[in-house]
Amino acid sequence: MKILITGSKGQLGNELRVLSADYPQHQYFFCDIEELDVCNEAAVLSFIKEYQIELIINGAAYTAVDKAEQDRDAAFKLNAGAVENLCKAALANKTYLVHISTDYVFDGTKKSPYTEADAVNPVSVYGSSKLRGEEMIYKYALPSLIIRTSWLYSSFGNNFVKTILRLANEKPELRIIADQHGSPTYARDLAKAILDIISFHPLPGNPELYLFSNLGETTWYEFAKVITELSAINIPVIPIETKDYPTAATRPQNSIFSKDKIIRDFHLQIPEWKDSLKECLALLNKNN
Repeated sequence: MKILITGSKGQLGNELRVLSADYPQHQYFFCDIEELDVCNEAAVLSFIKEYQIELIINGAAYTAVDKAEQDRDAAFKLNAGAVENLCKAALANKTYLVHISTDYVFDGTKKSPYTEADAVNPVSVYGSSKLRGEEMIYKYALPSLIIRTSWLYSSFGNNFVKTILRLANEKPELRIIADQHGSPTYARDLAKAILDIISFHPLPGNPELYLFSNLGETTWYEFAKVITELSAINIPVIPIETKDYPTAATRPQNSIFSKDKIIRDFHLQIPEWKDSLKECLALLNKNN
């Protein structure tokens, strides 16, 4: 297949680039804004037509969660408007879409893991913009996979793991939120899941929604503690509550996902979050 990866300089895009060598049956087009502005409808249509793209993995997104509260137009332009551009071009060229969404479409008030059947109720501009992007796919009834993920990190880009490692070398202690629960996602595991699904399984003909993260659950506090322990950094990690660390955007208190559907439909072997964290930390250590 001829596969377009948008947002190719992001965490997922970079991991897809690394893993693409293991799936040589495909031809890949890695594009960030310099190569293809997904907010430009004509450019998207032209690119997909010219290169006869058969499948798009849309990793392009506005992800500055707090900044989005004041920058609503920019968030919706990239997280919804660009998705509509991809939908139109995909329909015109019979191109399949794999779209990455987020746990922020939920309000986080559920007391048990979220499933694909749960009602959405975003409590931030970022979450609302990502939900609008999903709605575009349903509006055009595009053959597609929508994969919501959570707490994404990687050896690439900016993320919680790299922030904790940096702060642990700058601060006398770390004060980390302990009342938000979720499942970290190693972007390499998500990239592998996507490449396995599109390479080895029949794809649904209608929009189909899945939730994906690593197995297990934790809090930001425990996540930070494990990062420091695995990195042999001796620093106090102190639990605090969300109210002690005010931010512009409201975060879901619960972002834990059930992975039952994606495991059942595609027979995925999803690693535990601590195992994947060890893998990522070893890579970061090797690269430093």
